[in-house]
Amino acid sequence: MAKKVVKLEGLCCANCASKIEVAVQKLDGVTQATLSFMTQRLVIEASDEAVDRVLEKAREITAKIEPEAEFRVVR
Repeated sequence: MAKKVVKLEGLCCANCASKIEVAVQKLDGVTQATLSFMTQRLVIEASDEAVDRVLEKAREITAKIEPEAEFRVVR
């Protein structure tokens, strides 16, 4: 199991954060995803073999819902 932390700089509303969190939670290989609007951090737990694909899909989801937010993997 891999755990990744993503900083979403410029996330502008809690509603968008919720939409991103729900969409990432639904991705194949994700066991848990939580997004804190206050800290602008998305924490993703996914299977080792799916983590790269999940991060790319999470980046696409973020760009679609919140195009101004910068998606940066910090851990």
